Amino acid sequence: MTQKRTLLTSDLIAELVSYHQRPCLSLYQPTHRHHPENQQDPIRFRNLVKELEISLRQKYPALETRLLLEPFEALTNDHDFWTHTQDGLAVLAAQGLFHVFRLQRPVAELVVVADSFHTKPLRRFLQSVDRYQVLGLSLRTIRLFEGNRHALDEIDLGPGVPRTIEEALGDELTEPHSTVASYGGVGQASGAMHHGHGGKKDEVDTDADRFFRAVDRAVLEHHSRPSGLPLILAALPEHHHRFHQVSHNPFLIAEGLPINPDALPIDELRKRVWEVIEPQYQARLATLADEFAVAKSRGLGSDDLTQVAQAAATGRVATLLIEADRQIAGRLDGATGRTEVADLSHPQVDDLLDDLGELVEKMGGRVLVIPAEKMPGRTGLAATYRH
Repeated sequence: MTQKRTLLTSDLIAELVSYHQRPCLSLYQPTHRHHPENQQDPIRFRNLVKELEISLRQKYPALETRLLLEPFEALTNDHDFWTHTQDGLAVLAAQGLFHVFRLQRPVAELVVVADSFHTKPLRRFLQSVDRYQVLGLSLRTIRLFEGNRHALDEIDLGPGVPRTIEEALGDELTEPHSTVASYGGVGQASGAMHHGHGGKKDEVDTDADRFFRAVDRAVLEHHSRPSGLPLILAALPEHHHRFHQVSHNPFLIAEGLPINPDALPIDELRKRVWEVIEPQYQARLATLADEFAVAKSRGLGSDDLTQVAQAAATGRVATLLIEADRQIAGRLDGATGRTEVADLSHPQVDDLLDDLGELVEKMGGRVLVIPAEKMPGRTGLAATYRH
């Protein structure tokens, strides 16, 4: 059985799209973070699993159906999981594969049994431009968070990322290491270093540099590069300059949060981080709108659905902006770019904006989901062409 993954990336979406072991099971549901609302979440999940079972039994033998649903049943009974949910849940499964994703945005309730996975809600989540990561750093340990405007959650560092200075440096750690005080208490006094004289301070500084380099390399390889998200450093003031000096992470932004994140409740940390990231977020939205306006004035951009779809089919779309929470019902022919607008309530009709975004990504373009008030127009989309 393939292990559950905690990091959702475009590469993983591409892997899921190319998976051809039928049947492919996709389950989505909104979830809740707090009691008592979250008490209903496992009940709703159990009902959705029943829908999957009914659909499977129409085409597959009872034994195969039971084997496919076993991990769903195990998740239903995982009390710890249901007490730590976020705003949305996605479960994608097939023979030998079972992925569970906690999402920081609600998703519509949906179950699909098909020859391929239903990944559009996951794409929309990845394409949103307000997402970021936070590296919580002290001289002893690290923590990693991921968030957006409305939520911030600690994420699993995963294999390959050292949690502590001992794990990072191992036998190379200078001994004795008692010259470093406890880090992570409230206030700046708790972060003060207590050094001996002469060489002791040099040893501690050398260890700090080596630890920060190891953290920087691991976070870049396992989180920043796969996610492409901006990284904000949250650490005591004296650590910012040292970490930025040794860092080679191009996703690390210059502005940071001069406090150990252990000193703040998670929601207060989110508010403080968003104060750092929001100016850059707003500037990015303004730049995207300006770039589209310039491209459109030169005949290299359009917000007309028919024109953009035809350009996407030939690989001309470099950047596609999609309005958040907007849907346009219809069908898209990926080979020709022909569109057919229809009634969204029809069971065989998809969202054209989702299909268009999927096509643009397939052809090597970039897709970004942005708030309605920041869209350069009122059609729900805006495309900038390569030529």
